[in-house]
Amino acid sequence: MDLDTLRRFFQLSPFMRDLGAEPTAVSPGRVTAVLPMQDRFRQHSGHAHAGVQTTLADHAMGSAAQTLVAEGHWVLTADLKVSLLRPADGQRLVCEAWVVKPGRTLSFTEAEVWAEREGDRTLVLKASATMAVVPLDRR
Repeated sequence: MDLDTLRRFFQLSPFMRDLGAEPTAVSPGRVTAVLPMQDRFRQHSGHAHAGVQTTLADHAMGSAAQTLVAEGHWVLTADLKVSLLRPADGQRLVCEAWVVKPGRTLSFTEAEVWAEREGDRTLVLKASATMAVVPLDRR
């Protein structure tokens, strides 16, 4: 999967389109995606909402897994674990996601989300997910 194809894949999700998340790099089993921070993504204390961070990680992990599945198949999140390490303050969130173990029916993935401000990055979230590989006609 090339970057243009991955961008189209991100656009298939109305929710990701609404958030404005964009992939910036892709290679087999790896994806980097960014999300510019907006006020509407902040929780009461001004930090990035955990749900926004988790959504970015989940979609990036699914996209990383998607780069390795056979044509005619999708991946769907079957299990998701998130560890919030510290409050996320920054101008944008950067997620790096990768496949730990690809499989015919299940793929295991991990991700890190970094809050970036003026080029400095702070690790704010670590996640892991199991992605179910399903035929397109079963989504």
